[in-house]
Amino acid sequence: MHSVTPLEELAQLASEGGRRIFVAEHSIDLSNNDGTNGVYVLELPAEAPGAAGGRVGGEGERRLRKVLCYRQQNGKWIKAYETDDPERLQRYELPYHTAAALTEQVLAFGRKR
Repeated sequence: MHSVTPLEELAQLASEGGRRIFVAEHSIDLSNNDGTNGVYVLELPAEAPGAAGGRVGGEGERRLRKVLCYRQQNGKWIKAYETDDPERLQRYELPYHTAAALTEQVLAFGRKR
């Protein structure tokens, strides 16, 4: 059985559908084997309609399902953190309004997203 590397896992999260917010120190370029970067992946509940974890027209709650953190140092990716513990997730606060910065993501196999 093949164990998935942190780079493969991050590439899969970036390429598949789902309700996720990516917060990165630098543009996400998984084909770059140099430099450093930090990427937080905030997973929202799949059933929550609207933005910010279910707040449609000010109704609902803002919550996360999971938080992951990946770090790149000298071209090597590691998974630095992962939690789905409700007590820990309450420490993260989602903004009421977010503006998406449309940046290109370059996946490990060169495909752009």
